[in-house]
Amino acid sequence: MSNGMKTYKQVFSELSDLNRAALIPFFVIGDPDFDTSLAIIKTAIDAGADILELGIPFSDPIADGPTIQKADIRARNSGMNVQKAMELIRKVKDYKDIPIGLLMYYNLIYQYGTEKFFADFHEAGVNSVLVADLSIDDADEIATPATSAGLDTVFMVTPNTNPERMKTIASKTTGFIYTVSLLGVTGSREKLSDAVEGLVGKLKKLTSVPICVGFGISKPEHAAAIASAGADGVIIGSKIVGLIEKNLDNRGKMLSEISTFLGGVKSAIEN
Repeated sequence: MSNGMKTYKQVFSELSDLNRAALIPFFVIGDPDFDTSLAIIKTAIDAGADILELGIPFSDPIADGPTIQKADIRARNSGMNVQKAMELIRKVKDYKDIPIGLLMYYNLIYQYGTEKFFADFHEAGVNSVLVADLSIDDADEIATPATSAGLDTVFMVTPNTNPERMKTIASKTTGFIYTVSLLGVTGSREKLSDAVEGLVGKLKKLTSVPICVGFGISKPEHAAAIASAGADGVIIGSKIVGLIEKNLDNRGKMLSEISTFLGGVKSAIEN
């Protein structure tokens, strides 16, 4: 990386020496407002996040369930936009050099100008951009400009992706494969899908690219099960975003609940 920032490869190789999965919390940038969002992300870093997955709020987040949709609305209502998201990311990187993946929708990138978007966000400290509403068939449309900007590529695999297609996805991925643990939208689930361990195993046979699992993880024991299935990272979104929603009127409690929850997940995946 031209600007010397920490890469996914570095993090995954450090963690593989320690034999543990990466803790990857997801937040919507600017939820519930700029300053609180920055404080939340710093709290997550202090609680042991290894990588961050951040969403730029969008008006029509079709892959997301109600928890993240409401976070998008809160962030947009507080004035968050693409420029301010970049500013917040810079502040996060000033706090700690931690890899950042963006998870977002194509419209925002397209409106900004695809090549300029990738170049500007990489310069601000972003490692990868996952476009939730772009199929792997259109991947080159973004993979090429992303790679020229110095970004890693991250693509999604779901339980109904066939093995041939998994190979194609793996061959185009330089960062990690975002493995969706269940069919449907984001949201925390009581019980983890039975398919996920088989899915991780299948991907591990096909590729050496790191496999990170998200969607539906809401408890330390879910995270531990995914880690012991061989996943290289555990992505947790709705559960944490729910803690923001629950404590909108009490910032101190919000930050301490997020810290406690992430600390619990971290120790579950360490053991």
